[in-house]
Order: sequence, then structure tokens, then C-alpha cells
Amino acid sequence: MPDDSNSLVACIPRLRRYARALVGDRSAADELVQDTMERGWHQLSTWPRGGEMRPWLFSMLHGLYTERQRHDAITPPSPERRDMRDMQAALQQLPPEQRAVLLLVALEDMRYDEVADILHIPPGTVLSRLSRARERLRLVMLGQAPASPLKVVK
Repeated sequence: MPDDSNSLVACIPRLRRYARALVGDRSAADELVQDTMERGWHQLSTWPRGGEMRPWLFSMLHGLYTERQRHDAITPPSPERRDMRDMQAALQQLPPEQRAVLLLVALEDMRYDEVADILHIPPGTVLSRLSRARERLRLVMLGQAPASPLKVVK
């Protein structure tokens, strides 16, 4: 168990980075990581031995984030620096499912199959969400409103 607890603790920096990028608020992100670590510690005996702990914990963190999002418990972003504020604002404009895929691939450098496992979606869905997220983020950062995919029908 000591090796398992060390592996758990070693994941904290990456969990914090992902949570801060996902949530946008430092204290809410830290609370999310703390709750993830607590849940991970209590469920350590259920961790599949031989597998990587990082995707297992990221899956937990994402589940907690989704639960909180449903209950409106996560506060809006308040970054200190202008560049970070602009990027955070742009990321917040992405639909949550696109934002999660983009952050896991670009920020956490995870493979597509890992992201698919964490988010419980097919790998093809990861690729399409990532493509749409990158395009939408590009348009937002250029100051252009992304076109709505919905057509007005009369």
C-alpha cells in the first residue's frame, strides 16, 4: 500500500493543473482535487493493479466536476493575469464536453484512448470533439463569434 499511496500523491500536481484549467477558479479547483484525493484514498483498494493511476484519478476528478456542474457548485473563473483571463474566458465558452477533451489532450498530454476511457466516450468522439474545440477556441481568440451549427427553420 505505501507504493500505492505514493503514486496517489504523485498525481496531485497534474490533477491541480487540470482542475484549475477546467474550473477556472483556484480555490474551487483545489477543493475539487482535495475531494478527488479523498475519494481516491478511500477507493484505493478498487484501483485496478497494473494499470496507471493517473487516468483512474482523472476519471474520478471529471466525475466530481460533472456532478458539481449539475448542481451549480463551481464558481465562474477569476484569473489574475490578462492573458490567462483571455484564455480562461475562451475556454469557458467551449461546451463542457469539448473543453474537457481539449484540456486532457493539450494540457495533460494524454493519448486519445486514455481520454476516451476517462470520459467514457468512443475514441472517434474524442477526435471530433477535439477538432471542434480547437476550431471554436481559434475563432474565440480571434474575436470572432463561432457560427451556430443550428439553422433557423420557418
